[in-house]
Amino acid sequence: MIAGASTTSPDFLHLPAEMASLVDWHNQAQALPPIARAAELHTRFVKIHPFVDGNGRTARLLLNFELMKAGYPPAIIRKEDRLGYYDSLDEACVSGDHSAIPQLVAQAVQRSLETYLHVLRLRGTR
Repeated sequence: MIAGASTTSPDFLHLPAEMASLVDWHNQAQALPPIARAAELHTRFVKIHPFVDGNGRTARLLLNFELMKAGYPPAIIRKEDRLGYYDSLDEACVSGDHSAIPQLVAQAVQRSLETYLHVLRLRGTR
């Protein structure tokens, strides 16, 4: 079970098939824009919820690995964005509507990029 979520994870007997389906989806999703692909990969993994513990951390690692493969900085979900993040994930898992989560991820990526650029400008003034 995912605490506070409206969705139910698949039974453990279905995990191998669900994970295989996730890999198949990812292999065919290469045409999606990188942020949308990373956000949907993240969400699909969260919905499968394959581990007893650490699913959220693993899902965020997948998200950021996918982003960094495409040349983007990692998306850091701030504490004040957590409720919206959980709501977006829940909406996507329940309805299949993945429109909210990519926007949240894009905002987090933009903040990371702005932070990197700020630090680089500070280093350039030394």
